[in-house]
Amino acid sequence: MSTASGIPDYRDPDGTRRIQPMRIDEFRTSAEARRRYWARSYVGWQNLHRARPNPAHLAVTALQRAGLAGPVITQNVDGLHHAAGTTHITELHGSLSRVVCEACGEVTSRSALDRRMAAANPDFAGTGTQIRPDGDAVLSTLLVDSFRAPLCGCCSADRLRPDVVFFGDVVPRATVDHCFSLVEEAEGLLVLGSSLQVMSGLRFVRRAAKRGLPIVVITRGRTRADELVAVKWEAPLEQALPALAHRLAPDSAAAEARHGLVASL
Repeated sequence: MSTASGIPDYRDPDGTRRIQPMRIDEFRTSAEARRRYWARSYVGWQNLHRARPNPAHLAVTALQRAGLAGPVITQNVDGLHHAAGTTHITELHGSLSRVVCEACGEVTSRSALDRRMAAANPDFAGTGTQIRPDGDAVLSTLLVDSFRAPLCGCCSADRLRPDVVFFGDVVPRATVDHCFSLVEEAEGLLVLGSSLQVMSGLRFVRRAAKRGLPIVVITRGRTRADELVAVKWEAPLEQALPALAHRLAPDSAAAEARHGLVASL
């Protein structure tokens, strides 16, 4: 969904993982791992913060406002659905816009933390060689070692983490139950841009299939649920979704297209 906004995928179209992300056990048990994460995130956040919704995000909003799409469950952590004006969003894997302290539970905004990290690292000159899908960037070891990792502004613990589900972590049970309830109330399921390689999202498709709901997938490459879908359209979302919205909801699609133009100026 967000690749046309400059945010890369975790996986290639054939489902192969493109990068090896940091796992939650490494992040929690190693101060050096946290330093490495926050140094890379400090650089990568600038790219993520500048990203804007692309035509696919705007098309989802158009379909929703026309009454043709309901609640959205997203595995993305970039907040671009919100920026596009979509409502009733469940962020299955959390959001990079929030930071939580695992020691005291304090929640702060990522923008506020960015200002604190800038003040603590005034001479940090990292630019990164590769922007990654979780909002960080590839940096040299020398640059990482020079970075001062942030501490909690409330309890001063070195336990800050982005409010997202890391690899090896689990989605909160309440979030999973809410998503299952959305599937139970749905008349159909539309899967956009996911290979469904991990159970995190696949389980909702399987529940929809068990209920006998029509399942439509628009993505590039194979998915783990290909045998369950009624219709599969292999196409880039930034092209396919606007075309679909213009056909089904031309007035709403035109309005969102104008909104996207204004937002980009």
